[in-house]
Amino acid sequence: MGEGRVERMQSRLDKLRGLMSQQELDACLIMQPENRRYISGFTGSAGALVITSDAAILVTDFRYITQAQDELTEGFVVESYDKEIVDAIATLARNHRLKNLAVEADYVTLRFYDKLKTACGGVDILPREGLVESLRAVKDPYEIEKISEAARLGDEAFSHILGMIKPGIPEMDIALEIEWTMRKKGALRAAFDVIVASGSRGALPHAKPSHRPLEPGDLVVMDFGAVVDGYCGDMTRTVCVGKASAKAREIYQVVSRAQAAGLAAVRAGRTGRDVDCEAREIIREAGYGDYFGHGLGHGVGLAVHESPRLSQSGTDPLPCGAVVTVEPGIYIPGWGGVRIEDLVVVRETGCQILTRSTKELLELD
Repeated sequence: MGEGRVERMQSRLDKLRGLMSQQELDACLIMQPENRRYISGFTGSAGALVITSDAAILVTDFRYITQAQDELTEGFVVESYDKEIVDAIATLARNHRLKNLAVEADYVTLRFYDKLKTACGGVDILPREGLVESLRAVKDPYEIEKISEAARLGDEAFSHILGMIKPGIPEMDIALEIEWTMRKKGALRAAFDVIVASGSRGALPHAKPSHRPLEPGDLVVMDFGAVVDGYCGDMTRTVCVGKASAKAREIYQVVSRAQAAGLAAVRAGRTGRDVDCEAREIIREAGYGDYFGHGLGHGVGLAVHESPRLSQSGTDPLPCGAVVTVEPGIYIPGWGGVRIEDLVVVRETGCQILTRSTKELLELD
């Protein structure tokens, strides 16, 4: 196991323990899959990570013992359970004489919370938000490298798919070819279900690909991302089947200008709301404000949607090293839509754009 990985995992563990100390937490229970992987390196689908000031224990079942032993770095211990995971956690709480145990408020179910509270007896079970997520928001060089690789695979899939876009091709065929291309080129999987929306269906920001065949004059919105070593890519491009109408050109240019303004506004210290407003104002001034109903962007990492957020509710300053999308769109029911999305790294004086595909309006014969 590489020395760099050992150091990386230890650094994350140290930072989490620092946050726990600030909040006077004896221990933290981590069950959310991306959080569990971020702190421990364990990629299995079942298990609970118990972190104290001097211990890091992964509790999992028989299926994952060998995998966990292979994936965890020095300093982590693997323990198995046979029946109820809450009983194993309660035993650890007693053995470590815990007075309190933090749990992930936005992941643990009420049923599990009640069972854990009963099993742990006098231990205070404390719901907490964002402990690990706040650490995940800032990417280290390794993470940025993997996200950059995912972005590169997305660019290659986009370049490939351009030769397939023509009248008569169903949206579903395009979506499948995009995903297959990313996987052939090295992606573990698609980061999310590929979005392909043509014609009037482009007004659906999260449209599921249909069997609708492309028609001349259609704008085609394609949103997709690859996963590399657990890290996600995310990009959107909108192209035209044949010659674009005057209205399509106008709306495309409005979105293009809004996206450029959003990119120019990204830098460490600005709030997500600040950046969102820069792009949103351009769309509003063009008369399309009612047709841009989502936030400008979101963090990307082990999950395709994570902190920080570029939106009207994004009041926290953007941290240097965060990876976010910048993706304004205009969606007009009954007509269609346009979205342009890049993946960028937040830097002190601006942003580093990872998505390299052209953003000119392509008219494909």
